[in-house]
Amino acid sequence: MDTFERLHQTMEQAVCECEVAGVNLLVEKDGRELYYGQAGMADREAGRLMERDTILRLYSQTKPVTAAAIMILMERGMIDLCQPLSDFIPEYGKVKVFRKGEAVPCETPVRIYDLLNMTSGMIYPEEGTASGLLVNKVFDEALGRLGTQQEMTTMEIAKKLAACPLAHVPGESWHYGTSADILGAVVEAVTGERFGEFLRKEIFEPLGMKDTAFWVPAEKQNRLAAAYETITGEDGSRSLVRYKGDNLAVRCDMSSEPAFEAGGAGLVSTLDDYMRFARMLLMEGEEAGARILQPRTVRFMTGGRLMKCQQKAFEKWTGLEGFTYANLMRICRNPSQSCVFAQKGEYGWDGWLGAYFANFPKERLTILMGIQKVNAGTFTLTRKLRNLILCELT
Repeated sequence: MDTFERLHQTMEQAVCECEVAGVNLLVEKDGRELYYGQAGMADREAGRLMERDTILRLYSQTKPVTAAAIMILMERGMIDLCQPLSDFIPEYGKVKVFRKGEAVPCETPVRIYDLLNMTSGMIYPEEGTASGLLVNKVFDEALGRLGTQQEMTTMEIAKKLAACPLAHVPGESWHYGTSADILGAVVEAVTGERFGEFLRKEIFEPLGMKDTAFWVPAEKQNRLAAAYETITGEDGSRSLVRYKGDNLAVRCDMSSEPAFEAGGAGLVSTLDDYMRFARMLLMEGEEAGARILQPRTVRFMTGGRLMKCQQKAFEKWTGLEGFTYANLMRICRNPSQSCVFAQKGEYGWDGWLGAYFANFPKERLTILMGIQKVNAGTFTLTRKLRNLILCELT
């Protein structure tokens, strides 16, 4: 059995065991497609197979696109990464931080650099911290206003989050959170355009990413994959049920243009569309004649690392041993510490529903996976498929 047969068998097995409802996988090397495969259903209730043109909710795989948008502004001299966030959103000039359970004025400003590296102290909604509970209230309000005439906008959410004390002083540690969503508002403040419009003009249209946006119009809804979550029975058996929640104020049905264009979670795309973006980065900023970023900018974007105090917090994430984080992506620094086959210098990110992206510059290799399963991120199936590919091709 060759590698491609093993890839297909592994995907089929994951479907049969209700690990996922459906999955597709695209691999390129040296600009040439090496493998495309799919298994299972995009929508089990409608009887639609997972296909190559299936539209997927990217969730956090949106973040590298947001980082690229900030890099464009930096190239053009429109933004300095050391600038305080308050230069663009004044509400952040009086931010507070939690210290020993008390919210006190934060003397260290949040910089754009902190947002790109998730060292800002801004976190996602969570129950375990005082900061997370306050952030949760903001997103609860945003959820309550979805589908109304008063939906929260990208900038409104950013301003409301400014009133939530930080979990730590900017630069002091690393904490995954709303930083990328705030960067979407920064793009709007700098350009005077909606974030989605800037992405469309500067990235999506030049690269031919025709199915990438913050929503899915009616004529494409029959290509949008359903999302599923795993239910484990008392006997240990697994089943999948359809998920219809609106996580992080992103509409699951993606049926209308949102007021909140979430830079950390809001995009949909296809494997072929996202491959154009991945290929652009791999080719140091140019794809199919379209120059999006300069080579030096791409090297900067994909070559960073956390400081020692920040790295310690990042390493608490299981599965990212041997990696660091910069510009809204993981970057491999020490493959010998990794729990998967890894290559020094590889970078990428994943999404809450299992979308996955990895670029390998030295090998000129890209791996993209499409999955729509709640709380998947990088999980067992992702690692199995990665290992099969890297064992054969690197």
